[in-house]
Amino acid sequence: MEEKIMLTGIRSTGTPHLGNILGVIIPSVSIANKNTKHSSCIFIADLHSMIQIEKENNMITIKNNIYQIAAAWLAFGLNIDNCLFYRQSDVSLVTELAWYFNCFYPYQRLALAHAFKKEIKNKKKISVGLFTYPILMAADILLYNAKLIPVGKDQLQHIEITRRIANYFNKKIGKKLFVLPNAFLQKNMFVIGTDGNKMSKSKKNCINIFSSDEILKKQIMSIRTDSKSVKEKKNPETDYIMSLYSLIAPVDKIEIMKKRYLKGGYGYYEAKIALYEYIIHKFSSEREKFFSFIKNKSLLDHILASGAKKANRIAYERLNFIRKHLKFNPII
Repeated sequence: MEEKIMLTGIRSTGTPHLGNILGVIIPSVSIANKNTKHSSCIFIADLHSMIQIEKENNMITIKNNIYQIAAAWLAFGLNIDNCLFYRQSDVSLVTELAWYFNCFYPYQRLALAHAFKKEIKNKKKISVGLFTYPILMAADILLYNAKLIPVGKDQLQHIEITRRIANYFNKKIGKKLFVLPNAFLQKNMFVIGTDGNKMSKSKKNCINIFSSDEILKKQIMSIRTDSKSVKEKKNPETDYIMSLYSLIAPVDKIEIMKKRYLKGGYGYYEAKIALYEYIIHKFSSEREKFFSFIKNKSLLDHILASGAKKANRIAYERLNFIRKHLKFNPII
């Protein structure tokens, strides 16, 4: 039976928010911890983060963000002995594979990528890195022959591009160099932000459970609501507070809040406090572990370097296999 490798990564653009945690980190940790040894790859995509560099000090920001992300994964119980947990830039062979893909993939087809077309409308300056983002993502996946890729709906086209590249190389070479990856959609992948749109750092509508109590409370208090008074009945189906509460609270607590909404005499302020208090309660252990890891960056460096060492062994073997079929000499 063919082993199915799971691979996922988060760009080092800041501390993972509640959407990242519910949509990617928690389900991916569950899969990785259950899988057989080294059949899961979880990486911090610092190379991908470089597409947003506009100032020199952003490299320092990216490095600091790496620690934030590593600490978050570990705080949620990732078993680093059971998977490859590494920094993307520490496995530089991925960039060589990305170059091969760049040379074979049609420019016109890449220009049709939804994410690229969306960005080009909003920005005056577009880097080559932003344009070829899906190619590097394909290299991340195909370097390890990953089969299951936990993604959101906005990343589905990138997985399709990866499949096209893999299929093209397999036909061109005449051998199955790459397995075709499949997108693995999670139930709670879409988590709304404080404004009702998808939670996103760029939209500044995040809830960051790893911020201080004061900042966390302020974020929750900023959740947009309608103008109904405390006395009025409210619709739990269209309320953003209720939507977020329903993602993390147990069924009995959700039902109690719903009844209060429908009965009236229950204000949005009270609902926000209930959400804040439950987040503090539910993630108390993870928050404590996170702050402990952040204080020990040398430990995080050691963990990521150890993961990269394992990942590089696999990457060297895989890339030499690919180089052989491209008629290049092996890497010594």
